[in-house]
Amino acid sequence: MAQLNVIRMDQSPAAPLEVSDALLEAPFHPYLVKDAVVYTMAKARQGTHSTKVRAELAASKIKLYRQKGTGRARVGSAKAPQRRHGAVVHGPRPRDHSIDMNKRTRKQALCSALAEKIRQKQIVVLDQLQPETHKTKDFAGWLAKLEAPAALIVVDEATDNLVRATRNLPTVELIHHTQLNVYNLLRHPKVLITREALRHVEERISA
Repeated sequence: MAQLNVIRMDQSPAAPLEVSDALLEAPFHPYLVKDAVVYTMAKARQGTHSTKVRAELAASKIKLYRQKGTGRARVGSAKAPQRRHGAVVHGPRPRDHSIDMNKRTRKQALCSALAEKIRQKQIVVLDQLQPETHKTKDFAGWLAKLEAPAALIVVDEATDNLVRATRNLPTVELIHHTQLNVYNLLRHPKVLITREALRHVEERISA
């Protein structure tokens, strides 16, 4: 078992947290991490984009102009794709963009990304995160002292003060430990995680 340094909100040291060697020594797999990011982003796509085909257009069936004597080509349907306001050929249709990735592989990717974040010293473990005030300015100042103005905050329980203090900070994302994935872990330069949240994440990875 290895130990991670833990600090309190006033940046004083707290009792260290023991984590398994399997987590800290997990190698970084860039291709596995990339697949996990694509998996998360694909699932987030709504897939509701749509264009109309000929059967869905409402247009008159009357002949647009006479067949002969105009010097132009013979006229077809007003719904034809080559005509203005006509149908769209091979346009986007509603569909499911999600891809498959098994649970074991997702856990391995999360373990790899988390271990790399720890090795790069981009993770700060907090004993607990319970700000005394809901003031956004005060919380932003506290983040500046931690050198983490843009950060992902992972907690096991979000207090009302914490939610109100972070919701107006565009570079800060507050999530529950069950929402942690490779995508939101990598898109922030710093990660602030509470002791209990990291313990739950470790249990999820090792299960």
